Amino acid sequence: MPLYPAGPADLPALAALVNGAYRGESSRQGWTTEADLIGGQRTDAASLAGDLAADPSAQLLVLRDAPDGPPLGSVRLEPADDAATWYLGMLTIRPDLQNRKLGRELLAAGEAAAKAQGARRIRMTVISVRAELIAWYARRGYAPTGETRPFPYGDPRLGEPKRDDLSFLVLEKRL
Repeated sequence: MPLYPAGPADLPALAALVNGAYRGESSRQGWTTEADLIGGQRTDAASLAGDLAADPSAQLLVLRDAPDGPPLGSVRLEPADDAATWYLGMLTIRPDLQNRKLGRELLAAGEAAAKAQGARRIRMTVISVRAELIAWYARRGYAPTGETRPFPYGDPRLGEPKRDDLSFLVLEKRL
């Protein structure tokens, strides 16, 4: 699966891709939408650029059919606690391409990219009430660590929560 590093010119299209997949209306978008849980945007180009600038070791990788083709998906990777543990986030497939097994291929490609840089474990966070998504990751070898993290209520950069019981479940997979 061809993954390419995101450049500054990619960020507006990637923000639109992520927002469409995570916050699109569930009746018209893929099964990964969080629109019933969180409103507003998931990210924007300026936030993506700021996150990448703040952590030079972080990578935003883009799935494309060709090096200059439109983004079909994305994944963000960054070293976590140590060089052996990496965080994988913002796994996104264009909603109209979901259910074609591209998500599992993109996940495996992201894991391989982290492993090539020394990762022995991958961690991620998933909103704890997203049982279907947690089950999808479990089928790919991810298990709860027992750790949870609070949802960042009051941070409008991440959207507008529609429930007061949101938190993040930490999942991990050994590579």
